[in-house]
Amino acid sequence: MSTPSQIAYDPEGYLTNPEDWDESVAHALAAQANITLDTAHWLVLHFMRNYWSEHRVIPDVRHAIDHLAQALEVSKRDAKQQLFKLFPYGYVQQACKIAGMQRPRAWSTG
Repeated sequence: MSTPSQIAYDPEGYLTNPEDWDESVAHALAAQANITLDTAHWLVLHFMRNYWSEHRVIPDVRHAIDHLAQALEVSKRDAKQQLFKLFPYGYVQQACKIAGMQRPRAWSTG
């Protein structure tokens, strides 16, 4: 795998090729956002990566919330609150970027 500095990013800092992503890239992108990745972050990031690998699209935030609710055994409401504590600037702005997704087109993130 390439080092994070050898990877192509768009002007907003999203990967231009999601195939370039690995955990070292995630750590570098998280550090840029002042986020220290923990187990809960990885639950979301690995879910997103697996979903993308299977469907070749970015999972909508509701799918990430459903996954987090099930994994943490909490309500969807609590999972949504947790998701936005993990990624305080939002699903698209931080979670998608750190997960190595391309910049999503306009769609609901709430």
